[in-house]
Amino acid sequence: MTVKKNKITKAHYETLAELRYALRQFLRFSENAAHAVGVTPQQHQAMLVVKGFPGRDDITIGELAERLQILHHSAVGLANRLVAEKYARRLPDQTDRRQVRLTLTTRGETVLEKLSATHHEQLRRIGPQINQLLEFLRREGVAGISTVSD
Repeated sequence: MTVKKNKITKAHYETLAELRYALRQFLRFSENAAHAVGVTPQQHQAMLVVKGFPGRDDITIGELAERLQILHHSAVGLANRLVAEKYARRLPDQTDRRQVRLTLTTRGETVLEKLSATHHEQLRRIGPQINQLLEFLRREGVAGISTVSD
């Protein structure tokens, strides 16, 4: 049995380039929004990882590293900076004394809420454009593509 590969057309390249451009615009927006409230983009991403972790409001440094796709020692440094700025605090793990958990402080929650509101609004604005690009790719048989939803 042979699997037929779809030929990459000029339209595919154009759509992928437009999607990459739209995503980069969103990332640039996110970087600027973080700076505007006095945090680095990495701090914003880390706070979002903590708050958005499935089923819990705290995470291990290893989980932070995995979610941000950074090295463990880089996650330790990022956690140290979040704690120093009082955006997060460390908690001892209740079952494994070797583990330390990270949770947001009220200050961190306030900054993250402000950033998340502006990001949500930006996604409302650009979502239709991204959905249109993703829909084209899905129709063309690009696997694993889904649309952005509210």
